[in-house]
This record gives sequence, C-alpha cells and structure tokens, in this order.
Amino acid sequence: MGAIRGVRRWRHSPLWRATDRHEAWVTLGAVVLLAVGAPAAGWAAGALADASLQREVKAQHAERRATPATVVGGPPGARRFTGDPDVTSGRTVVAAWRAPDGTPRTGEVTVVSGSGVPGSPVRIWTDRAGVPVPPPMAPGTARTHAVLGGIGAFLLAAGCVEAGRRLIVGRLVRARYARWDRAWADAGADWGRAGTGSGEPEPYGGR
Repeated sequence: MGAIRGVRRWRHSPLWRATDRHEAWVTLGAVVLLAVGAPAAGWAAGALADASLQREVKAQHAERRATPATVVGGPPGARRFTGDPDVTSGRTVVAAWRAPDGTPRTGEVTVVSGSGVPGSPVRIWTDRAGVPVPPPMAPGTARTHAVLGGIGAFLLAAGCVEAGRRLIVGRLVRARYARWDRAWADAGADWGRAGTGSGEPEPYGGR
C-alpha cells in the first residue's frame, strides 16, 4: 500500500519522469510477487514434494518388512545393511533370519551398540525376497524434507524476483543517465546564452 500511495503522490509532480513511473511500477510488482507469488511457489513445491514422498513412504512400507533375526557373530567388516530403524548408531554383526518363503539367510546387519551378543535377537528390514534393506522412511521424516523443499523453493523464487527487479531497475537507471548525457550535450553549445536575444551586446558602461 505504501508503494501505491507513493506512486499516486508523485505522479503529478513536475519532476516525475517516465523512468520514475516505470521504476515505481517495477518495484510495486516485485513487492506483490514477494508477498504473494514467492509464498505460493514455496507452498506448491512443498505440497508436491510431500505428496511424492508420502507415496514413496507407503511404497517402502508395502515392499519392506520387519524381520526377526538372531546374532551369530560380530565380524570386523564394513556395514552393509541397516537394522532397527530407530537405531541412530550401532555396529555390524552377522545375523541369521528367514526369508518370507522360509529359506534361511545369513548376512551382515547393523544393530544397537551393546546388543550384538551372539544369540541375542535383533530386528532387521528385508524386501520381499528376504534381502536386508534400509528401513522405510518415516512419514514425519518425509514431511520434514517436503517442508525444507518448500522453503528452498520460496527462497529461490524470492531471489529470482529480486534479481529481476535489480536488472530492470539497473537498465532504467542507465537509460536515464544516457538521456541526461544527451541533454547536457545538446545544451552545452548554448550554455549561458539562453534568452539573450539576437542583437549585439552593448559595450560595458553604455547608457
């Protein structure tokens, strides 16, 4: 509203130029886009990302299953698979479990530190073939990623609007300076002689 009042207040000023009018409208348009367009872009991007991630979460939960396993050893090898999805830190052990068809399987999984004693039960995630896989993404985690994506889209849109405004205003300012230079060049030949008439000047000390 302040920008609109400013445009109305100055539009009838004798100092008001076309470039000033264009610059005011560009600034007003940028303010509207920053206040409405950028948040709308962020919300739309976040909503689309959330819908896509939630579908992925459902697909992962449908394809992966929590499987009970038993620790059978603790090799020094590198980690391959993630066990309990609530685990934030752990160590790799060799565990035995059964695939959905009843086939016995053995492999390396990650378990909670201190719970990898041989013979202790652990929980792992497997796919439909009984192969260990990472745990499915939690809905809350997916929503957090979507929110961050929406914020990123908002910031990107706002940055584009501001960059566009600066680019257009910069061109308007350069055009204004160019006109000033031409006006000064045109006035330079007659500088100081405007309104003197066409007659010869009188000698100093005339009547």
